[in-house]
Amino acid sequence: MFTVNATDVRKEWADFINSVVREKPKIIKRTRDYVFVSNIDMIKEMLKAYTFTANVLNEDDGTVTISLNEIDIVVNGKDEDEALNLLVDDMIEYAEDFYNDFQYWYSAPNRREHLPYVLNILLQDNSEGVKKLIKCQRGKN
Repeated sequence: MFTVNATDVRKEWADFINSVVREKPKIIKRTRDYVFVSNIDMIKEMLKAYTFTANVLNEDDGTVTISLNEIDIVVNGKDEDEALNLLVDDMIEYAEDFYNDFQYWYSAPNRREHLPYVLNILLQDNSEGVKKLIKCQRGKN
């Protein structure tokens, strides 16, 4: 299989890390536990398909509402730019909350599928990176 024993990893820690960073991801086996180890660039590559679709609605009062399809987040702003910035802020806040209280959120059946999206948000360098993950589509109210 594609696993490396935890004992061998401990003995050759520096070589193991170098091989993961420079060559390929690996799986460490410890008793019945398996741990996947990869460098950040490979993880970003694995998660790049986890983008977001947002519905943009122009409200009767002139404001703009944006709702995210993949994660239940809805914001309203005075214009589309403000609403998009609010959406990005809420996405980052949700991802940080999810990660910081991981056991709670990941154990919820309706939230478990958010994990790759959350990780993709957290791996972005800044809010502009998060914004680039969003594809907006016009909706009707």
